[in-house]
Amino acid sequence: MTQELGIQGVRVGHYTDRQGGTGCTVILCPEGATGAAEVRGQAPGTRETDILSPFSSVSEVNAVVLCGGSANGLAAATGAARYLEELGHGVETPYGRIPLVSAAVIFDLPVGDPKARPSAEDAYKAAVAAGTRVEEGSVGAGTGATVGKLFREDSWMKGGIGFSKISLPGGVIVAALSVVNAFGDVLAEDGSVLAGALLDGDFVNSHEYVLRLTEHPHFGRMEQTTLSVVITNARFRKIQCAAIARMAHDGMARAISPVHTPVDGDTVFVLSLGDRVSNVFQTGIAAADVVAASIRQGVRMAESIDGVKAVRDLELPLKY
Repeated sequence: MTQELGIQGVRVGHYTDRQGGTGCTVILCPEGATGAAEVRGQAPGTRETDILSPFSSVSEVNAVVLCGGSANGLAAATGAARYLEELGHGVETPYGRIPLVSAAVIFDLPVGDPKARPSAEDAYKAAVAAGTRVEEGSVGAGTGATVGKLFREDSWMKGGIGFSKISLPGGVIVAALSVVNAFGDVLAEDGSVLAGALLDGDFVNSHEYVLRLTEHPHFGRMEQTTLSVVITNARFRKIQCAAIARMAHDGMARAISPVHTPVDGDTVFVLSLGDRVSNVFQTGIAAADVVAASIRQGVRMAESIDGVKAVRDLELPLKY
């Protein structure tokens, strides 16, 4: 399934390696966007997130790259930077333009080939193929994404990429693209488990299971992460984007439980470009809404890879 992005100046492209069980997703804003990032997960893998701080002198970024492959996957961002440099985009210096590309990774090594990593060439291909429609499901950085990882691999479920957007007064659009690769379960709108840890064909409910533990928990897989990129055509300063990123994390907390754990690297990026007028209250609330919706969409659109069950494979009623 694909959806129209609907925000001028932004393009999205994927590179998908289904055999390797990995990939990358490139969100391009070649002319620059005011950005921010908020990391709440305690095990992140990131590149160039410091430049998104309100205290950084850098005013804009040109792309965000979301990658599989764990820490080694961060190298893929170089391909997006090369693509932008070839087209003459980036911060102007006396020696040429330098594209500013932020990136974050998920840990997807258990799916497919554990040695597979998205490369700089893969991200370059994703940038070349980028367009205004967003493909969802088991594609790009969501190719090897999984959720509900309390137990062994055969109890996990498939995560993926989801997209959601909302229209606000004055022509303002707030959209979110999420890569769903959580330790916890993904929750439906009514709070029940939509996708998560399975035992004997039924959901365990990771939240309740952890609360019942009588010993210190030890989980064999120590690297998870959900990544969200919030994009709006409303004009904001960096400090305002940072506030919106904080509010957007509430969307993760609505749709994932448990969330922001010691084994997650949950990160929200915010990109502001355009000339529409809004405010942090309204846009931040909308950002939380679309982040939650995009996370649920990511598991609903996912397809089984390497034997990992997807929501569409279950004999349980699909919750909306």
